[in-house]
Amino acid sequence: MIVKLLNFYTADGDVHIGASDGEKIVDVSAVGYSWGWQEIFSDWERIAPQIESILQHAKPLAHAIRFAPAVTAPGKILCVGLNYASHRAEVPFGAPKYPALFSKFSNALNAAGGEVYLPAGAKELDYEAELVVVVGRRIKAAAADEAAAAIFGYTAGNDFTARDLQRRTSQWLLGKTPDGFAPLGPYIVPAAEIDISRLAIQTFVNGKMRQDGTTADMIFSPAEIVSYISKCMTLEPGDVIFTGTPHGVIFGLPEKERVWLKAGDEVVVKIEGIGELRNVIA
Repeated sequence: MIVKLLNFYTADGDVHIGASDGEKIVDVSAVGYSWGWQEIFSDWERIAPQIESILQHAKPLAHAIRFAPAVTAPGKILCVGLNYASHRAEVPFGAPKYPALFSKFSNALNAAGGEVYLPAGAKELDYEAELVVVVGRRIKAAAADEAAAAIFGYTAGNDFTARDLQRRTSQWLLGKTPDGFAPLGPYIVPAAEIDISRLAIQTFVNGKMRQDGTTADMIFSPAEIVSYISKCMTLEPGDVIFTGTPHGVIFGLPEKERVWLKAGDEVVVKIEGIGELRNVIA
């Protein structure tokens, strides 16, 4: 059984932790368990069999759920730009020798099913499908093997970007972290449950495929990224790292062919083994 974890909103607006086996979703807290994410991160080997038992025996949720962000309170939201060879070739930003890092802030957090709003004055809204690392333990100045062991799991993300804001200055921040520009989810898959070496990663806009790549095209692996970052700053459980996007973004097209996202568009990021992250442009 492959266990997927999630956050969802209850009818009264609280956030509960759920689990899925790919067919049903159960509310973990509704059957007497009160684990928080920090306990799940630190004691997963003990908790995992109990969640498997819950999935086998607990009554599934009978109604459609409203997802919360897969990680609701990351201390850091870090992102790697230009980390797929095919994407580097389609955009005019050069080829960094090291992972090109930038950040998003907590205001950008969003969930599967959440709406995305274009900031006032911006017109060029783009998508970026990304595999996202969820850090599971405190780590500092780590080698690659230690960094790999510190990864709790993976989720899907969309690094929404307002390209006109991104290009205003040499710093990308303004175009990357408007409200709602970092949807995560719907599921977290523990690292032991998934081989991320060659996952299909795709984006669909209104049902039409726009990105179609694999994680095999990554220049820096997730473990290398975590190791590199940890040599400059301490990473903590619950931090998330967007690991880059494959080719096929709107900005990579010839200028006359760019049709930016607009209100009403549905954008779906699909990552093999993780699920589909759907968002609508409002």
